[in-house]
Amino acid sequence: MSEALRPAAFLDRDGVINVDHGYTYKPEDLVFIDGAPDAIRRLNEAGYLVVVVTNQSGVARGYYSEADVARFHEHMLAELAEAGARIDAVYSCPYHPKGVVAEYRVDHPDRKPKPGMILRAARELPIDIVRSFLIGDKSSDIAAAMAANISGHRFSGGDLDDFVAGVLLQADAPIRAK
Repeated sequence: MSEALRPAAFLDRDGVINVDHGYTYKPEDLVFIDGAPDAIRRLNEAGYLVVVVTNQSGVARGYYSEADVARFHEHMLAELAEAGARIDAVYSCPYHPKGVVAEYRVDHPDRKPKPGMILRAARELPIDIVRSFLIGDKSSDIAAAMAANISGHRFSGGDLDDFVAGVLLQADAPIRAK
């Protein structure tokens, strides 16, 4: 018996979940955006899979390694777990067409504004893509959502939990109207 499909909330990382310090990769530099743990917990409680989709071109630029990114994500997930919040999957794109590290100097389909990470998650996880959405802070995030045929919501700062509460109200509106 296959797992029932659930909607997903795709979240960009830097500028949405954590403060963007510019190529943030050191665990000690993790600072959550106001309301981020509460927002993720709210999404968990609403039945959404929470999936991070993040461009990490610092790898292609030679600023840090994929192992550094993985260490940051492990720390972030542990900190969120302590706050009662869960991220179900993390997709990270280390590629950039102008990277200095040859193996990562690629115009990769996972790099937002392309929808590769979203589409891969939809194949690998029990996601109801029709009821899913993305929250990002850049136009490239919203473009990736549009390319994946899901709604995109631009977060421009403030309290992420308040923002997510509003997005969930919008997502639920057609259901309540029936």
